Amino acid sequence: MKTLFNVAKIMSCALLALSLSACFIRPYKFDLEQGNLISADKIAQVQPGMSEEQVKYVLGTPMLQDVFHTNRWDYVYLEKPSYGKEKRSHLAIYFNDGVVSEVIRDPLPENVA
Repeated sequence: MKTLFNVAKIMSCALLALSLSACFIRPYKFDLEQGNLISADKIAQVQPGMSEEQVKYVLGTPMLQDVFHTNRWDYVYLEKPSYGKEKRSHLAIYFNDGVVSEVIRDPLPENVA
């Protein structure tokens, strides 16, 4: 009877420890990066007057090409770290008659050189 009581005590302590540890363990979350990560020096190379082919050579294919705004290319970048704050950047290039007329960009995330 005494050994049965000791086994029950050990099992209840183990069950309590296991259930409490389940409350504090966080599941694994992976870092997520999506879109076009473009450095500041590449963005600086894009100047008004450049053709669409030149822009595509420097920056690559845009993430978004809107069918309703064919004169605008959008380069979007999203970084979701596993634990932390989400970072976004957006670069819009406007074309007029096939050449760059305007470049508008959000600030780049801090970790991008």
